[in-house]
Amino acid sequence: MELTKILQEEHRVIEVVLTCLGNISKEAESTGKLNEESALLAIDVIRTFADKCHHGKEENILFATLIEKGMPKEGGPVGQMLFEHDQGRAFVKGMSDNVSGAAKGDSEALQEFIRNAHGYIHLLRDHIQKEDGILYPMAENFLSEEDQKRLMKAFENVESDQMGKGTHEKYIGIVLSLAEKYGVDASHISTHSSGCNH
Repeated sequence: MELTKILQEEHRVIEVVLTCLGNISKEAESTGKLNEESALLAIDVIRTFADKCHHGKEENILFATLIEKGMPKEGGPVGQMLFEHDQGRAFVKGMSDNVSGAAKGDSEALQEFIRNAHGYIHLLRDHIQKEDGILYPMAENFLSEEDQKRLMKAFENVESDQMGKGTHEKYIGIVLSLAEKYGVDASHISTHSSGCNH
């Protein structure tokens, strides 16, 4: 299904950011100082690309439709994914709050940044596996062809109206530059439009 294929392609981008974030944390541990510029770029990608755009499509479009069509919001896979999105946001706030101190070499701030980064990486890797392996296949069974067309149009509107033209490419560019800097393979990332009007 084209709809879930788009979300899975975005997952591949997010996974590269997670690996970069892990390497940023390792570098900070070994030097005793956080690379502020790299950390802020990674957090910006997470907040804008992963959360606002990707999680926005899931929460406001895909999940909302699945709930409308009878999938339970509480206790089921959708409820679990929503809970994990909120957990992720708490980890990101923990990283963001400690960037400045960690960049100055404050050991407490550095440890807090690293702890939240590790928490986020672990949570998101597990989260992505569950969505790719469980929730998306369930969604494919729940949604009619008509639903899929409607949702695809809504996805396109997120990209063009909410995010703004060129935003997707901009963030792919940031991810690729972080990947190059931190020696992370990003050759599998699709730099062209994946079905949305990027």
